[in-house]
Amino acid sequence: AAAAAGPVFWRRLLGLLPGRPGLAALLGRLSDRLGRNRDRRRRRSPWLLLAPLLSPAAPQVTSPPCCLCPEGVHRFPWIRNLVPEFGVSSSHVRVLSSPAEFFELMKVSWAVSGARPVVSFPSLGLLPSQHTITVDCLESTLEKSLQAKFPSDLKVSILLDFTRGSRGRKNSRTMLLPLLQRFPEQVRVSLFHTPNLRGLLRLLMPERFNETIGLQHIKVYLFDNSVILSGANLSDSYFTNRQDRYVFLQDCPEVADFFTELVDAVGDVSLQLQGDDTVQVVEGMVHPYKGDRAAYCKAANKRVMDVINSARTRQQLLHAQTFHSDSLLTQEDAAAAGDRRPAPDTWIYPLIQMKPFEIQIDEIITETLLTEAERGARIYLTTGYFNLTQAYMDLVLGTRADYRILLASPEVNGFFGAKGVAGAIPAAYVHIERQFYREVCSLGQQERVQLQEYWRRGWTFHAKGLWLYLAGSSLPCLTLIGSPNFGYRSVHRDLEAQIAIVTENRALQQQLHQEQEQLYLRSGVVSSATFEQPSRKVKLWVKMVTPLIKNFF
Repeated sequence: AAAAAGPVFWRRLLGLLPGRPGLAALLGRLSDRLGRNRDRRRRRSPWLLLAPLLSPAAPQVTSPPCCLCPEGVHRFPWIRNLVPEFGVSSSHVRVLSSPAEFFELMKVSWAVSGARPVVSFPSLGLLPSQHTITVDCLESTLEKSLQAKFPSDLKVSILLDFTRGSRGRKNSRTMLLPLLQRFPEQVRVSLFHTPNLRGLLRLLMPERFNETIGLQHIKVYLFDNSVILSGANLSDSYFTNRQDRYVFLQDCPEVADFFTELVDAVGDVSLQLQGDDTVQVVEGMVHPYKGDRAAYCKAANKRVMDVINSARTRQQLLHAQTFHSDSLLTQEDAAAAGDRRPAPDTWIYPLIQMKPFEIQIDEIITETLLTEAERGARIYLTTGYFNLTQAYMDLVLGTRADYRILLASPEVNGFFGAKGVAGAIPAAYVHIERQFYREVCSLGQQERVQLQEYWRRGWTFHAKGLWLYLAGSSLPCLTLIGSPNFGYRSVHRDLEAQIAIVTENRALQQQLHQEQEQLYLRSGVVSSATFEQPSRKVKLWVKMVTPLIKNFF
């Protein structure tokens, strides 16, 4: 029954994609593979080369009357059938380009936050700069709140990963304990523990290695009604010389409400840090690694999906009312009534992936985007850790769009120069990259699918996401940005969240285009000669071990 849960879930969701028989057929085929190990190397079936013919152009989707955007405003109305749709003005969206910008924005945001600082990331860094950006800023904000003439109901919610946040004697828990002890009523620290690390495996797995079983990997930083979505953690290199991606959604209360509720939901199914450095389960919740795994995952699925579904329903009702009233009022009437809200030209879609809880929304939407991309469209896909799932590789190699895939050269891989076994991880990624490149060449796809390696002296590379350029367009209309890496861990093991941003606004499209160009300008195109370089030589034992461990990183 458990093995069949994935396919059943997919088929249920296929009903949410009306008017797309070709897509439904393809997703049906993909759903049949969910019960198996999708990432083991297997012989490529002949239908891969015919994939463009198996997904004919679908008829126009009929928008429900309660949707946010009128029919035809943008090309991706089907996304709202799975997730909430938030319409915003593009003037509220700002794309950051550097760690320094991210650091300064975080400092300012902590300082001015007055109602609800809510943050989610795997763990805190241990250097003074990380202490300043989190603990010191939070402490100052809490003190101001309590000393105010009219104290606010300020609540601070921090969601971390249990294994990574507990690593070593000095760790995220010990850094946050003084804050929790001083402000027990205002501060909540939740530590997510994967249900897959339990029993004998939990006892035997040493620190660091136990993190490969599954992490809380969501990176969201929320201050009042503004949200920062990124792949960056709160540690020193992410503020200085580790390249990532970042988007600032300023004064977007509905989006902020959603991510507050999402972090609260994951927090409710996590362990709660106490002032004496012990942890407790929320009352009435199944323990993540001591309790029944199936019961825990079922409860967690319900808690998170309730957030997604209630937000989706809420947005549909809100926009139905908005468009009904707009149809009865002219712009002059609305202005006279005091409604100065600009019409939305940008749409935000939160994409959640929590495979341990059988939540696969991000996976479905990403695969659908790759499938639906038309001939002549360009997809720029970037990941700091190139280890695509087999399904993603099949779609890249078998669909119609042109791909430019940006990945880290060995020297800018975060594990480059690490001690012990971790030091061989960059070589493992080189091996995976070479295998994929050979497959591209064997299919004669070198012109359509191009690999590029990012390199920058003294820096590491951690950016992830994609930009979609429609056929004939010089600017992207859609981007994915957040925590997923498009690899096995992101899809199957970790908790992930990103957003799809769809925009009709040329200025925001230009921001996204410039972001993409800045990253790709620091890269070189991969060719056969690339793998002849001394830094690309992979030891035999690494080649032998990589297939056995690639599903853990």
